[in-house]
Amino acid sequence: MIIYILSAFLLSLICGVVITPLILDFCKRKRLYDIPNERKVHKNATPRLGGISFLPSMLLASLVTIIAYNHNIHEQQVQVSTWTLGFFFSLLLIYGVGLIDDLVGLGAKTKFTVQIVAATILPICGLYINNLYGFCGIHEIPFSIGSVLTVFVIVFVSNALNLIDGIDGLSAGISLIALLGFLVCFIREDIIAYCILISGLIGILIPFLYYNILGKAEDNRKIFMGDSGSLTLGFILGFLFVKFTMDNPNVKHFRLESMMLAYSLLIVPSFDVVRVSLVRLFHKAHIFQADKNHIHHKLMRTGMNQHQALITILAITLVFIFINLTLWYLIKINMSCVVIIDIVIWMLLHWCINKAITKKNLPVYMPNQEVA
Repeated sequence: MIIYILSAFLLSLICGVVITPLILDFCKRKRLYDIPNERKVHKNATPRLGGISFLPSMLLASLVTIIAYNHNIHEQQVQVSTWTLGFFFSLLLIYGVGLIDDLVGLGAKTKFTVQIVAATILPICGLYINNLYGFCGIHEIPFSIGSVLTVFVIVFVSNALNLIDGIDGLSAGISLIALLGFLVCFIREDIIAYCILISGLIGILIPFLYYNILGKAEDNRKIFMGDSGSLTLGFILGFLFVKFTMDNPNVKHFRLESMMLAYSLLIVPSFDVVRVSLVRLFHKAHIFQADKNHIHHKLMRTGMNQHQALITILAITLVFIFINLTLWYLIKINMSCVVIIDIVIWMLLHWCINKAITKKNLPVYMPNQEVA
């Protein structure tokens, strides 16, 4: 199995190394830049089409690797299921709307509607959350509830990752951690198709992160992922959440920790978007109105630069995962209690950040600058 996982990773990595410079040149010729404003952190006009390489590179690497796997491993062929077809069709919708938004711009309502339509395809094809594994005392749930919950989770995760994409490397870095976590989970279940798919996506993120974090806009070597990247990543992570938590004895073993593991991998963007939404409501601001109150904005108001804020948030992500695994496996605390503990830690974390901001004589809450 490992040789095929590495093959998908390397193929996608090579695609990224080849394609990304071409995208940079294309953006320069067509002047497709993300322009700085008061709300944005970057100071230079930067190409915003880095995400268009994600889906093609992942699909090419995955397809080639799966064909090779099926050719060489005859006793355990990778089969195409109904929900696999539904997933790829949905993914193309999300990728398409993200690409159009990057090129010409789309309204938030249009993007939100397409996200709901794309997410709805999955339960129609038979993929939906059907078990909460004891969270809030709930175990098996019917299709009528599970399908609605599935759509909510996928749309929520997609937007959470998109909204936290505010500094270099953040969305891609959080996605990389989550993808590595899901990769371990699917390797453990011996589900080769999803291992190949995930490793194909990880491969393209490496060259993107290089240009995104280390590249310089003045030399036309820096790039942003744009909505074509963040929405695609978010949708795939939402899909993996649903796929891994779905109780399907024909595909994987029943594991009580499935929901807790998937939740832990996506905790930071999820908690951040909930906190920001509640803060906006508290201050009577429109919930979709952009502002400077995400966790990276607040960390930078404490005096951190972009790279320091990035490292801090990625470290927070890893710490939450470690805490949750410790609480579950060693202390044997159920998921409901784990979530409560996570919320308390998150609130204490922001209390400390707020204190640090106040010491700088800066406002903890910064109102909207423009519509998202």
